[in-house]
Amino acid sequence: MLTDAQIQGFRKRLEEERTVLTKELSALGIHGASTGFEVGKPEGDEFGADRNDNADIIEDMEEDAAAANELTGRLAVVERALQKMDEGSYGICEVSGEDIELDRLNANPAAPTCKIHME
Repeated sequence: MLTDAQIQGFRKRLEEERTVLTKELSALGIHGASTGFEVGKPEGDEFGADRNDNADIIEDMEEDAAAANELTGRLAVVERALQKMDEGSYGICEVSGEDIELDRLNANPAAPTCKIHME
């Protein structure tokens, strides 16, 4: 069972991570990631007659989409951990209902499961 001080320490880390993730998504031009997103063509890049230029633009869009997928996935996990704190169920394995090990939470404060039930 986690102490209030431990939970507050994890809350601080999760809120800081949420801020970083939100900034990184904003840098990709994505806002409101929790409601879905769409990666568009970077400003200033226009499709034209040159197939190589067009391919470069599409490649950049694909890279941005992959980064956005990873960032939004992590943001969802962080948001869920913060929600669990508010509900009083933080630090409880979603599979077994047992306490999540402290060293696991130290490594990943958003961990939803104990070590036994990791992926």
